[in-house]
Amino acid sequence: MNLSYPKKEKLKSKKRIEQLFVEGKNVTSFPLKLIYLETALPDQIKVQTGVAVSKKKFKSAVKRNRIKRLLREAYRLNKTIVLGNTEKSYAFLILYIGKEMPTYAVIEKQLHYLFQKFNAKTNA
Repeated sequence: MNLSYPKKEKLKSKKRIEQLFVEGKNVTSFPLKLIYLETALPDQIKVQTGVAVSKKKFKSAVKRNRIKRLLREAYRLNKTIVLGNTEKSYAFLILYIGKEMPTYAVIEKQLHYLFQKFNAKTNA
């Protein structure tokens, strides 16, 4: 399977992001939170994903951008867990809710758990 993170898989629609916060369901694996919503997506894409870090907890843009980079990389390498187990299309928003600067190992481990929880919840 292709492990890239192309532009068409990135969640950029403000309407869809607002819809996620209003109607979306969530799964948590501290320090990550996944908000997801089953939705129709264009071009036979199964998942569109966005990442976010609180400006309130990380004042420095450099730190926020570093965490977002880590989240995107961990997602890129672990997205096969979700894509291989679902036929429906989803919009995802991955939030970092911790207070300390994370390491890549922590992010990847927790994202893996998060996707396993998501699969268990949606396939149950």
